[in-house]
Amino acid sequence: MKAYFISGMAADERVFKYVRLPEGYEIVHLTWIDPQKQESLASYAIRMAERIDTSQPFVLIGLSFGGMLVTEIAKRYPPVKTILIASIPLSAQLPGYFRVAAALRLHKVVPIGMVKTAARLKRYITNEKSEDKKLIWEIINSSDPAFIRWSMEAILTWKNEEMPQQVLHIHGTRDEVLPARYTKPTHIIPKAGHLMVMSQPDDVNRILHNALAI
Repeated sequence: MKAYFISGMAADERVFKYVRLPEGYEIVHLTWIDPQKQESLASYAIRMAERIDTSQPFVLIGLSFGGMLVTEIAKRYPPVKTILIASIPLSAQLPGYFRVAAALRLHKVVPIGMVKTAARLKRYITNEKSEDKKLIWEIINSSDPAFIRWSMEAILTWKNEEMPQQVLHIHGTRDEVLPARYTKPTHIIPKAGHLMVMSQPDDVNRILHNALAI
């Protein structure tokens, strides 16, 4: 069975380098496509889904922003299981300060260079290995500013009240981007931050194996 992965905003498939699925699964990474002008998150997700073979059973796995995208895909093309990692399935679960930022239109005026710098500096207080911090810095530096700007708009204007069927939601207690207290995960990993797929992959893989064992 194919398992389709979507990474977080400004990231790529390299953040899943430690993820291991049970035997019988083929990992397929859905890479980013160019968003259309003023395209919604839901519309973008459905265009991403054009590369999914929906004639066969499949699994969707999304990290952070990617989790929001697989939520929208699952509404149109129901998978065997929808797995969210450090993400949220409902727009109402966005933290209040996201809504404040949207109301103030901060995502329109904050320089993307500042966003990238903040993301790089945050690595000094997170617990990834040194080599992984370097990889994350590389990913941040190479990310497309226009795509980041669109993604911020898409997230802040996202509207979804429909919970995916067969959803498995893994979240860390120390997620600094989407705090666990605003959502209702099915699985909690103690002391795990937003990038737990890199900092605590064994815990993530254990949950994935238990959920996906054929």
